[in-house]
Amino acid sequence: MDVVVDFELVAQVGIGVVAPFDFALDRELWRWAPDHVSLFMTRLPFVPVPVTIEMASALADVDTVRRATRDVLAPEPLVVAFACASGSFVHGAEGERLLSRSILDAGAPAATTTSGALVESLRLLGVSRIAVVTPYIDSVTDRLLTFLGEHGIETGSSVGLGLMNHIWKVGYSEVVAAVRTVDRPDADAIFISCTNVPTYDIIAPLERTLGKPVLTANQVTMCSALRAMGAQAMGAGQWLVEAARPTAA
Repeated sequence: MDVVVDFELVAQVGIGVVAPFDFALDRELWRWAPDHVSLFMTRLPFVPVPVTIEMASALADVDTVRRATRDVLAPEPLVVAFACASGSFVHGAEGERLLSRSILDAGAPAATTTSGALVESLRLLGVSRIAVVTPYIDSVTDRLLTFLGEHGIETGSSVGLGLMNHIWKVGYSEVVAAVRTVDRPDADAIFISCTNVPTYDIIAPLERTLGKPVLTANQVTMCSALRAMGAQAMGAGQWLVEAARPTAA
């Protein structure tokens, strides 16, 4: 039997992703993408230091991000995402704004960053007080809390795992334990930082257990990028994904 395909309906569109040199979770990002959306990945140059403020600052270099954006524009993405939490919050709200500006200046049709996407997502959900889990050492975690404060978001509690390398090797069980440790009744949501922390499969179960949104770095990045191009993220049972789903007329 002949198979008839309407190529207009399955035309590919894409998201350009600028990721840190050690980003190891490409497959996780794809899980939020609907079938007609591809990810065009590029990575920033290697930085020979541990996961510290120094590394985050190097990843946040606007000239480097601008060049990486130009590298990923060839397949014509509809939006370019800077998929790095620490690199987008390390220099505060102004630093995040400059990163977004550098992506647009390079020629991207639209831009988002992980930290900017977090603020956008919290506003979408009407959340102003959260609990935070990070894999970082305290000095890096403190920069995140400062960034959130600049946007009027209060952090009631936080915990960092103190890792300086191999963050992608953190297991689900360790992340879940940290979330349970940091959760407080007055926290309206939980945020798990770092795009190298795997989280996809634990978001919905944690939300059912805790009764509140659980946002993660990769989740907010992908949801923001997909919203910017008019697409719906995949992620059954995830609070943020459901909040952005169009309502029936």
